[in-house]
Order: sequence, then structure tokens, then C-alpha cells
Amino acid sequence: MSVIVWTIIVIASLAVILAAMLFFISKKFKVEEDPRIDVVEKLMPGANCGGCGFAGCHAFAEAAVRAEDLESIFCPVGGVATMKNVAEALGKKAVEKAPQVAVVRCNGCKEVREKTTIYGGTAKCSVIAALYAGDTGCGYGCLGCGDCVGACEFGALSMNAQTGLPEVDEAKCTSCGKCVKACPKGVIELRNKGPRSMRVFVSCINRDKGAVARKACKNACIGCGKCAKVCTHDAITVENNVAYIDFSKCKLCKKCVSECPTGAIHALNFPAPKPVATAPTPAASPASKPETETKPVEEAKQ
Repeated sequence: MSVIVWTIIVIASLAVILAAMLFFISKKFKVEEDPRIDVVEKLMPGANCGGCGFAGCHAFAEAAVRAEDLESIFCPVGGVATMKNVAEALGKKAVEKAPQVAVVRCNGCKEVREKTTIYGGTAKCSVIAALYAGDTGCGYGCLGCGDCVGACEFGALSMNAQTGLPEVDEAKCTSCGKCVKACPKGVIELRNKGPRSMRVFVSCINRDKGAVARKACKNACIGCGKCAKVCTHDAITVENNVAYIDFSKCKLCKKCVSECPTGAIHALNFPAPKPVATAPTPAASPASKPETETKPVEEAKQ
């Protein structure tokens, strides 16, 4: 037989032997996967966004099956409804968690935050933040390049060309938290949506002293503490020269909003105040005719 034929026979024999070995090894060391993992994964939204803290929906399903309870596991995209289905499938207690939404805590639009330098490099917030504080006097505010917009997989963020700040579409936001991670300044925060999407928050994270912060941005929180003084629910704290509202304590009374001297506290989605009813102006009564003296008949005849 020729050398070519023997070569083919040897290679084929080795292939059969190796295949048999791999088959034996796969059977010997096979890891049985809990069938409930597939059940849970089918209940997930399939976004694979990582907002739950796991690599994807399959990893989330594995963690949910292995966990003793679901208190520390939550899918922000699917929300409470998905978690109830997962809990029912696993025979575990469902997790009740208030829906959240991304909030941009910077109100330093172009009109109130003047540029102090000109940046001509790569237009990415992460690059600018690695190089210096930014091109305005505020070293804490939004850099305006839209890294958060690029990170959002649901189209819930967009840059406002007029203000230079990102805006959140509440209807599309799934509170996955990717925009929070993408912002190098920590401007974006996940907060409870609140009843009927009403919420109050401080739209500033500037930790400079009042005069410095106000010089850099006219809308900055100056840490005066007036908001904390009028809050009767102990929801507001002032630390490092900036106020913060605890959404778990806030009762949405809006006293702090009217008290803030710089407009740094924002109230979203509240109904417009009803116009104050004014009493109708009484119609002017017709001028009374002057009484004419009537002389007695006797005097008239004379």
C-alpha cells in the first residue's frame, strides 16, 4: 500500500480514538444543569444588559436558582412583575422593590456655566475626565459628550443641543444602571420613580464652597442648608457643601423647592397649580339721578 493510504488510515484511526476519548470524558465529567435555570431564563426579558449585576440573563437565572432567597437579586428591566414570575417558578418569596428611573443631577446648562478652556481632543467624557476637570469652572458637572447616551441600550437617553445636558425618557428607561456606570463624573443616579412619577431631587453635586460653586454655575447648590431647615421629614442632609434628598424619606411636600435660592432643587411631573379663583368685579351700579326738589302745589300755582 502506498504511503498516502497508510497516512489516511493512521489519521482516521487517531481521529476515532480521540473522539472516543472525548465522548468518555464528557460522560464521565458531565455537569448536570438544573432544569429550572432554563425555566427562569425564559421568564427574563432577554436584554442581557448586566443591570442586575450578572453577566446576562442566563447568569442571573443560575444565581436565582442557587440562592436561598431572592432578596439580593433583582432584574431592573423586568421589574417586580418578572421577579414575581421567577419567584413563583422557584417556589420562593417575591421581592417587592419600588420602580426606579435614571436622574441627571446636573443643571449646569450652557447659559449658566461658561466655558473657561477650549478642548479639542476626543469627544468622550471618559477621556476628558482622565485628562482634567473639564472645560468649565465646575469640576463636578456633566461634560456633555454623551457617554451615557451611547451606553444606554434602550434609547432612553439623548443629548439636548440647547442645554448641552442629557435628558431621560422615563417611558424607555429600565433603570439598568449602565448610564450610571458610564458617567465618569457620577452625575447620573437611579432614584425611585415616586407616585405618579413625581419626585424631588437636588440637581447638583458640586462640593465646592458656596461662593466658588455659584461663580462656576449660577444654578449650583451653595450648601446654605435652607432646604434642610424647612424639611419636616428629615429627608435632606447637607454634606461637603451640597444638599441631598433621601427619596425614601421625602414626602413630596416641595417646601424645599421654593426655599432654594438658586433653583438647584427640581420637582418633576407634579400637576400644574390650579389658578387662583378671583372674585368677579361687581358691576358698577347706574348713577343715581340727583333728587330734584319738588315745590308744594300751592307754591307752584303762585
